[in-house]
Amino acid sequence: MGWKAAPAGTLEARLAERYLSALDAADAGRPVPECRRPLFRYRHHPGVRPVQFALAGLHAHIAHDLVLAVVDTCRTRDCEPASLEGEFERVGDLLALLEERIHDELMPGPDLLRIADPLTHLVSTWSLERARDAAWTAARVLRQLRGFPAAAEEFAEQNDAGAGLVVRFLLTPCR
Repeated sequence: MGWKAAPAGTLEARLAERYLSALDAADAGRPVPECRRPLFRYRHHPGVRPVQFALAGLHAHIAHDLVLAVVDTCRTRDCEPASLEGEFERVGDLLALLEERIHDELMPGPDLLRIADPLTHLVSTWSLERARDAAWTAARVLRQLRGFPAAAEEFAEQNDAGAGLVVRFLLTPCR
């Protein structure tokens, strides 16, 4: 899969900036978004498998970073989210390819899993499509709240907290 840098100002570039900023903040000991804290806290936990980290990180990227990237792009371009729908779909398609790769490369084979295996249950309950739909709705709502800064800030904080809750569930130890 060949990746190339997204042009500055695109939704893809804003999304990448959000992710890289969180990594820089963590490396520098600065606060990171609530949805990313469990990823750093549990990264060495022996009961959390790589597929869980990958899906949890993907969820944080969609449910938090993508929402804010849409709003940032709208602010920069002085537009509404509807005008970014095509870019949003392209980003979603790339994320779907990433999810497929995560499952192919990190999910243990069927010979290692039982039908009632907790890891199988945990991984199968998360849906990229639902996360994308929720991110699109959250971005549209957050953009509509731009004239109400206190409400917009509270909504963004609650969205981050909700994303963090899902991330913590995805990181439930399964060994």
